[in-house]
Amino acid sequence: MREDTRSRIQEIALKLFTEQGYEATSLREIAEELGVTKAALYYHFKTKEDIVASLADMRVADVEELLTWVRSQPKTPETRKELVLRYAAKLTNPRYLEVARFMERNQTAMRDHPKIHRMREVMLELTDELNDPGDPLAVRISRSMALFTLHAGKWMSQDEKLTDEEINEAAIEVALRLMEP
Repeated sequence: MREDTRSRIQEIALKLFTEQGYEATSLREIAEELGVTKAALYYHFKTKEDIVASLADMRVADVEELLTWVRSQPKTPETRKELVLRYAAKLTNPRYLEVARFMERNQTAMRDHPKIHRMREVMLELTDELNDPGDPLAVRISRSMALFTLHAGKWMSQDEKLTDEEINEAAIEVALRLMEP
């Protein structure tokens, strides 16, 4: 039950942070939207920063899991392909898009948040794992863009009448092309 409450708080906070802005949203508003007292909210999260940290920690854990796996594998085209597929699977979690929208709309407020810095660091570590020492710059950029292509598919799809599956398949197809330029 405790995890359900934490998850619900995160969900409501993300919604309000995205709609109103991080800085314009108070813990009181989050508590009211949840239908709980501010004290009940404090049991789970003392500050808005704690809520953001919990969301960033989930994302970092996902990427660190991929890092552990890829570092245990040989650096081959097959491993790179499997990494793209595993990363794409992580991005199908509905919470991912909610967090991405929140971060995109609150870039200024999140610029100096240490947990957000850690998210960036693990993504850079993951893109580093896609390359071998001495790979040409164009190859390194192409492989890095493969991961970001998976993100772009989520954003471009908003205007079209496509299923999530169609969008994911197209993004994966493009990402895999970028992996082996």
